[in-house]
Amino acid sequence: MNDKITIQTDHGPLTLPAGATLETAIAALLATSTGSAQSVATAVNGQFVPRHARAQHRLVDGDTVLCFSPITGG
Repeated sequence: MNDKITIQTDHGPLTLPAGATLETAIAALLATSTGSAQSVATAVNGQFVPRHARAQHRLVDGDTVLCFSPITGG
């Protein structure tokens, strides 16, 4: 069994431990930036994942994870 997965991000490939969650991926992606996990919206394979669901959303090898600033308007 493989103990690592590789996901695709807007910052390039990211290797994580097998069983990693979206929350883990966001922490790794934001580790070198000034942003916070609360300031970004997330999508996995094109599907929005709300903040409260990140800790339970398990990633699998080949998933595509995007972080973006939410846009509001009226």
